[in-house]
Amino acid sequence: MSPAGCPHVNSFKVDNWKQNLRVIYQCFVWSGSAETRKRKAKSCICHMCGAHLNRLHSCLYCVFFACFAKKHIHEHAKSKRHNLAIDLLYGGIYCFMCQDYIYDKDMEQIAKEEQRKAWKMQGIGEKYSTWEPTKRELELLRHNPKRRRITSNCTIGLRGLINLGNTCFMNCIVQALTHTPLLRDFFLSDRHKCEMQSNSCLVCEMSQLFQEFYSGHRSPHIPFRLLHLVWTHARHLAGYEQQDAHEFLIAALDVLHRHCKDDNGKKANNPNHCNCIIDQIFTGGLQSDVTCQVCHGVSTTIDPFWDISLDLPGSSTPFWPLSPGGDGSALNGESHTTGATTLTDCLRRFTRPEHLGSSAKIKCSGCHSYQESTKQLTMKKLPIVACFHLKRFEHSAKLRRKITTYVSFPLELDMTPFMASSKESRMNGQYQQTVDPFNNDNKYSLFAVVNHQGTLESGHYTTFIRQHKDQWFKCDDAIITKASIKDVLDSEGYLLFYHKQFLEYE
Repeated sequence: MSPAGCPHVNSFKVDNWKQNLRVIYQCFVWSGSAETRKRKAKSCICHMCGAHLNRLHSCLYCVFFACFAKKHIHEHAKSKRHNLAIDLLYGGIYCFMCQDYIYDKDMEQIAKEEQRKAWKMQGIGEKYSTWEPTKRELELLRHNPKRRRITSNCTIGLRGLINLGNTCFMNCIVQALTHTPLLRDFFLSDRHKCEMQSNSCLVCEMSQLFQEFYSGHRSPHIPFRLLHLVWTHARHLAGYEQQDAHEFLIAALDVLHRHCKDDNGKKANNPNHCNCIIDQIFTGGLQSDVTCQVCHGVSTTIDPFWDISLDLPGSSTPFWPLSPGGDGSALNGESHTTGATTLTDCLRRFTRPEHLGSSAKIKCSGCHSYQESTKQLTMKKLPIVACFHLKRFEHSAKLRRKITTYVSFPLELDMTPFMASSKESRMNGQYQQTVDPFNNDNKYSLFAVVNHQGTLESGHYTTFIRQHKDQWFKCDDAIITKASIKDVLDSEGYLLFYHKQFLEYE
């Protein structure tokens, strides 16, 4: 296409072309109403092969839908000399003479207007907003022309943290949080609007911490102010005694949640769930189904969660072995040698029906009396970042110890078998062995692993973090060293952080 634009657009711009283009966008591209979405689902099939997929395009000159991938729309354009077609998924205009997607100011304006109307009808508002720099920002950009180029070997974001006296539990969680992609994007874009009068806002301190991490400085950072604020807001963590990294993670998320819940200015649809950045990234929904053993009535509750705590073999809690022929670890590519335990095993146990017994009878709303029941936990809603806590520390009246059982965990995790929608197959003891390669909604990638070395009384925390794809580093307080994938997967594992591979923007 020439710099002046596509010369073939004018052949379409005759008579009521604007109205015709609007109708196409309204009915077959953006489809804002339920009625138009139904019409699109029924009507938009390839007129040559009958397929719904294969990148359907619509001819702009006549009512004709055809595949782009199989070049059926190309055949139509050649035979009818209809040179323009519209992509029914993304709304782009394709010119068969230029052999490229084209830009036309008038057409683009119509596309944006109809897209906004469709979003408004669906009640989701605008998905993206362009950055409009202020005069001050423009001035700073002019006076600071130097730019940092991010390459695959770039180490920006890697920075050690000084241990201030048994604070490795804090340092390892800070490393995991600062390498959480969406959390990093939030804090580096100055999205937080602080309304606290005093200098005690943990979100402001985290924002400053992200600035320090991604400033390019390599000397270890001293997080003394962060430690002070943690002591202020989570007094049970105050002092220089050894603390639990998992306990610190939950306390930190709770304080951050309370301090930034009004940052986006939107009200949540669910009164028990806010739209703050912490809830958007870390909050999932855990479904609990209690089934009466007499009338088989089911009582369902859904509770929010920030992490999933998983029992391990060797604890006082019975750990059920895999059922014959039900090796779910094959699903996630975990190494499963004889006697070894995988993360999938732990998740299967977590979501397996549990008989509550006669000592824990629950009043059934159907029977109107106390009956024995079974309880099953499943994932109703998955968070963007899934944190798995392997319960390695056992505290009871008779026993205090650390469980050192090795648990194999994968680089990529598919949570589909543990969803509430997969409950029926799970109740029958059957786990999905084949996964739809095109369904990526529930797939996760590992990006951080917190480990604990030592005993319950004396130990040390370190973190493996993923900087770029397949580039891992070990963070041991102030010392950052390169690590291999084997180092990561062979580690004991205490907290495992997984990030969704594909996100849906609302």
